[in-house]
Amino acid sequence: MDGTTLPLDHRPHAVVIGAGFGGLAAAIRLGARGWRVTVVEKLDAPGGRAYVYRQDGFTFDAGPTIITAPYLLEELWALAGQRMADHLDLRAMNPFYQIRFDDGTVMNCSADLDATRAEIARIAPEDLPGFARFIADSEKIFEVAFAKLADQPFHQLSTLLRAVPDMLRLQGYRTVYSKVSDYFTNDKLRIAFSFHPLLIGGNPLNTTAYYCLIAHLERLHGVHYAMGGMGAVVNGLVDLIHHFGGRLRTGVEVEQITVRDGQASGVRLAGGETLAADIVVSNADVGWTYTKLLSEQKRRRWTDAKVARANYSMSLFVWYFGTNRRFDDVYHHTMVLGPRYQELLTDIFKRKILSEDFSLYLHRPTATDPSLAPPGCDSFYVLSPVPHLGSGTDWARHAEPYRAAIEKRLEETVLPGLGASLVTSRILTPQDFRDRLLSVQGAAFSLEPQLFQSAWFRPHNVSEDLPGLFLVGAGTHPGAGVPGVVSSARILDQVVPHGSEVARARAD
Repeated sequence: MDGTTLPLDHRPHAVVIGAGFGGLAAAIRLGARGWRVTVVEKLDAPGGRAYVYRQDGFTFDAGPTIITAPYLLEELWALAGQRMADHLDLRAMNPFYQIRFDDGTVMNCSADLDATRAEIARIAPEDLPGFARFIADSEKIFEVAFAKLADQPFHQLSTLLRAVPDMLRLQGYRTVYSKVSDYFTNDKLRIAFSFHPLLIGGNPLNTTAYYCLIAHLERLHGVHYAMGGMGAVVNGLVDLIHHFGGRLRTGVEVEQITVRDGQASGVRLAGGETLAADIVVSNADVGWTYTKLLSEQKRRRWTDAKVARANYSMSLFVWYFGTNRRFDDVYHHTMVLGPRYQELLTDIFKRKILSEDFSLYLHRPTATDPSLAPPGCDSFYVLSPVPHLGSGTDWARHAEPYRAAIEKRLEETVLPGLGASLVTSRILTPQDFRDRLLSVQGAAFSLEPQLFQSAWFRPHNVSEDLPGLFLVGAGTHPGAGVPGVVSSARILDQVVPHGSEVARARAD
């Protein structure tokens, strides 16, 4: 049929800024609820932090590598009357990951409680009773902090007040490391059961003990890898947006959120084009949203000064590399820890200095999925938490020496002969998080998930400064990580009316 003869789409229009996981999930949910959706993305392809790099025959996931709550993604396919399993091949990791401590001790972490008890008995048998208590308490925290609150909007103070009794009962006012230290006396086990906040940008020495829930989340739903990499998940989500008649425009940067009669009315793109909309959903960094995309508007709550005062997560140095041989002794997910833990965290989050030592996360997806590299080769990425740009580090000068130091460390520990086998390489620094992903301070996870930057204290999903503007992604409630940002989109079902209601109101 000639497109000119198609009936006009009378659904209300929503513009979603950013095609990260939060923006893609938001577009799907809005499409399923009667909205016509346009997603605009600055990069040349969707994914945001889950962008995919391809070079020299190797495929590299830029950011997230695991899925820990697949049911949140399954819901999105179900909205379209489809089964995720018909479109994505998720493989459960067992163990989830291996932790290599500085002295060479290796610990396997898995959902199998008997296997974990055996690991603890090998390392510190005196901590077995504490492990039993930790397992029970992390489940209690999960039931409140995630199952009950993660998809609840916190834009009303009453929601926070109702949550306070549970927070006090579960000691959410304490830090993860402090709480974990109640259960374990062995330093290795304190590290193994407290590092999880780093996965969502938090400092275990400062992040609310509610994040002990991640240990239970992993055991309950597993740790999964998507065959084809995270790019396969992103492409599947884009297909769902198209299923509901939505549109994705890449290579398009938003310059300003437009306002009419005190309400968000659309976006103005770099170059001057304007897209009118009934609502705007921003998956951009929250600091960027308020200080740049609303720079022409007076703001009462998230002023430039307040955004500047906020505490931001650490950043990341990521080295992607391919080898002309396989390292079959290396597991899919490996933590290669350095000699310091609390001191290194303090350097990163408090002192904001680039240390000479580091703790690394090594991802070898070709252990599970050989398609990501040429035959007989391996694809890797290694990630090192580093201070955000508030450190003043000149990454143009420090990037290559830092990469070389990581290469040396990997050669000495888990990848002997690495240097001689390298055939392709690229790096991502905090500067890229700022310039490419428009993240304030080059923070990898937006606002740091401290107690007073969580829930009601975090930028609300319903903008406090502009009616008709909604926020999803790492910087709003519930926070960073794939489960967090997908849950932030889930909240839209409660705070954005169904498209048919808006259409009827407009007709009246």
